Amino acid sequence: MLVLAIESSCDETGIALYDTEQGLIGHEVYSQIKIHADYGGVVPELASRDHVRKTIPIIKALMAKHNLNKADISAIAYTAGPGLVGALMVGACIAKSLAFAWGIPAIEVHHMEGHLLAPMLEDNKPDFPFVALLVSGGHTQIVEVKGIGEYEILGESIDDAAGEAFDKTAKLLGLDYPGGPLLAKLALKGEPNKFKFPRPMTDRPGLDFSFSGLKTAAANAIRKEGIHLAGGQSTQENAPENVEQTKADIAHAFQQAVVDTIAIKCRRAIEQTGHKTLVIAGGVSANTELREKLEVLMKKHGGSVFYPRPEFCTDNGAMIAYAGAQRFHLGSKDLAVKAKPRWSIEDLPAL
Repeated sequence: MLVLAIESSCDETGIALYDTEQGLIGHEVYSQIKIHADYGGVVPELASRDHVRKTIPIIKALMAKHNLNKADISAIAYTAGPGLVGALMVGACIAKSLAFAWGIPAIEVHHMEGHLLAPMLEDNKPDFPFVALLVSGGHTQIVEVKGIGEYEILGESIDDAAGEAFDKTAKLLGLDYPGGPLLAKLALKGEPNKFKFPRPMTDRPGLDFSFSGLKTAAANAIRKEGIHLAGGQSTQENAPENVEQTKADIAHAFQQAVVDTIAIKCRRAIEQTGHKTLVIAGGVSANTELREKLEVLMKKHGGSVFYPRPEFCTDNGAMIAYAGAQRFHLGSKDLAVKAKPRWSIEDLPAL
């Protein structure tokens, strides 16, 4: 069975081909970073329009690259949510139209289930059950996973997700969009213990997250140090020669606070569930400091941590293709276009 997948939930157009016997055949991702960079964040209307322009050409190119035609495709998987509703509608409309024209099922896929299952694309796969940490731009969740579709959210962010906090703090530091990876790179130059930021909600029971206060703490530090941004260039009132080092020190302290907070919550989750396997997925899972911290944590608890390769951490069609292949029997030839900008992973049926 060969599944063609479309991922269009935000600002990447991801197309992939997954065979249930051969595995991943190929995938392509087109990033819209340059389009949104001038605005400092994703502009939904521009994202939708670019998906319209790019999706079909990428599908054609990928199929031609692997000498495939419509007769070879068994089903089309598409991201139905959560995400930007306009962007989701583009992928859903294209998937439904092709499925109808080719006489094959269309499979709606939950974006976060795609991320959760992304480590299954690797040779070294985790076994069920496990605890999953999902850390993407818009989501921070800890989920107990007993099987595909058997999900219980143990904790999640009540305001900004970790990825959002990274991007917003990076913007305060004058870094370009997308700021999260740039902040992590800048943090490498920072000196430890120059700034001390809170580890939010770790002084109380539970597994929920809150990163808006941490972002505010970073903003206050930036203001207190007299760092200003003018015309994209940093200036510092008291010691101009130390501007970049001060920014690096703040970035280091901020990243350490996020990583420590997530690690504390993950430790609680594995102690609460008794599971010895931790899966981390989503864009922020590519963060080196976070991976190293969680590897040390799981080693201390006699367990293992699994994560996808960096190209499968950010939004991509490969993870949607894999998740779609698992849910092939739920595919439909119904022409109704389904896009769900808000959709809990707990609502998915178990397989």
